[in-house]
Amino acid sequence: MGEWTFIALLFIISLILPAVPIIAGRLLGPRKPNPLKNSTYECGVETVGDTWVQFKVQYYIFALVFLIFDIEVVFLYPWAVAYHQLPLFGVVAGIVFIVTLAEALIYAWRKGALEWV
Repeated sequence: MGEWTFIALLFIISLILPAVPIIAGRLLGPRKPNPLKNSTYECGVETVGDTWVQFKVQYYIFALVFLIFDIEVVFLYPWAVAYHQLPLFGVVAGIVFIVTLAEALIYAWRKGALEWV
């Protein structure tokens, strides 16, 4: 039962940590809105034209591909450190993981997701 208590405690803490600043901000924040405070501005300069600008989807895809391969390093580091102690199954599983990610990289490359246009 001790392990589950620890997990429940972490779950409660994970709910409390983001809730406290949100509630404190709503309770302690200023409440005097006026048209000047509610107006849209960027860097203190009044906007000209439409304030909503669409970005190309390729920027987000490029960022997601980077994030995926960045997380790959986090998964592969412990595997590489324990490489000599791993059984054959662990080595084969790591190779399958690397091959799958290489296929994903080739797919993204062929689709043009890595081109910065």
